[in-house]
Amino acid sequence: MNNKNKITKFFRKPFAYAIVFGTLLTSANGYVLLKTYAIPSVEGHVMEAQDNSYYDEVASSAPEQSETTDTSYTDEKIQISISTVRYNDTDVYIADVKLSSAAYLKTALASDTFGRNVTQKTSGIASDHNAILAINGDYYGANSQGYVIKNGVIYRDTARRSTEYDDLVIYKDGSFGIINESQVSAQELLDSGVVNLFAFGPALVSNGNVVISQGEEVGRAMANNPRTAIGMIDDLHYILVVSDGRTNASTGLSLYELAQVMKQYGCVTAYNLDGGGSSTMYFNGQVINNPTTNGNRISERSVSDIVYIGY
Repeated sequence: MNNKNKITKFFRKPFAYAIVFGTLLTSANGYVLLKTYAIPSVEGHVMEAQDNSYYDEVASSAPEQSETTDTSYTDEKIQISISTVRYNDTDVYIADVKLSSAAYLKTALASDTFGRNVTQKTSGIASDHNAILAINGDYYGANSQGYVIKNGVIYRDTARRSTEYDDLVIYKDGSFGIINESQVSAQELLDSGVVNLFAFGPALVSNGNVVISQGEEVGRAMANNPRTAIGMIDDLHYILVVSDGRTNASTGLSLYELAQVMKQYGCVTAYNLDGGGSSTMYFNGQVINNPTTNGNRISERSVSDIVYIGY
């Protein structure tokens, strides 16, 4: 029997179409997963803020004199103090930050490129930008929707499918706000002075009060996890927080426990960023926490973006 007859005979069998269809469906699903989580896709930005005076200050050079220790950095414009506390069997790293200008609280994209699955380790992005202090951001690149505003540029203006969680916005004067994408456009946010936006969540503290329940969690995540959060205490006074987790040495925090930490340190507004294997704190040229995805190996996960303090 020649090959053509063999193929014809195969497709006459009832199960043949099911096999072919299943194979095509599996291939299609595999491509969707790869496109969502692995294949880099570069995109262009939408709109940039018209007032560029913000960037003039951002670009200013670092002072010639500064004092640095393993747990602190001080110059005439930036003060950072790092402490490590033990909370519910978990190591929690607290960076207390005071700035002379909000221009030194910045964000950066992996490889300086906006797109899906364009990633770098937090330490790599931080090093590229001479960051003094950095934490991972909201991992915008894992999603195809949700506002993306970084350093005064709108990169994506399509609202999140789910409006369950609010966004954190940072205004040009350094103040924090909590917004919902269903109630305002990205352009309106830019026009109102927003220079950075984080679309992860949930909000942890608002108006000085914990705004999350004890049982609340992100998706189907475990109750105790490595966490990353940012909070505002007062004008130009912030804390950046990362907790270890998923190891015998550090269990991890629930969202409610994270909110309690932020409130304890005096935050009037605090927000949960991407956690788990992404949770990383970088200070003075090195990673100071113990990032891990599965608890078996201490290693940074590559991410889309960071929040950092620097010039």
